[in-house]
Amino acid sequence: MLETLASTNADWVVAIVRIVLGLVFFAHGAQKMLGWYGGAGLSHSMQTFTEQLHLPAPLAFLVIAGEFFGGIGLAVGLFSRLAAFGIALTMVGAIATVHFRHGLFLNWFGNKEGHGYEYHLLAIALALVVIVKGSGAFSVDRLISQHGAALESSQRVAIEK
Repeated sequence: MLETLASTNADWVVAIVRIVLGLVFFAHGAQKMLGWYGGAGLSHSMQTFTEQLHLPAPLAFLVIAGEFFGGIGLAVGLFSRLAAFGIALTMVGAIATVHFRHGLFLNWFGNKEGHGYEYHLLAIALALVVIVKGSGAFSVDRLISQHGAALESSQRVAIEK
């Protein structure tokens, strides 16, 4: 199962998609989890998710941890399919709970109440690329995949003898 989850090829375009998506979500997760980059930190983020968005505390924590650890996983290419799936679910949830009512477009000029969901759709599309294609080049998944293939090959040779 590990080899199936980590299977990927050396596609550098997928690697770029994965790394950029990972860095963006690491930064967003670090704002919520650690208070970095001008973020509120975990306690305030949890309060916002539970009191304003009415999410149960365990789900709120999963969303925050998913962005933070999913971003790290994507950036280094470790279990990227799983990380991308978590990011996609988080973005679907953000659209459903907050952004859909504000329409498609972001609020660039501050002249309406909230932001639309265009960013979330882009994140979902990029996450789907990683879910389907894997981590691509320059990833821990690629190393796992290569190691698994080499191990399988050596086992096949041993069986044939």
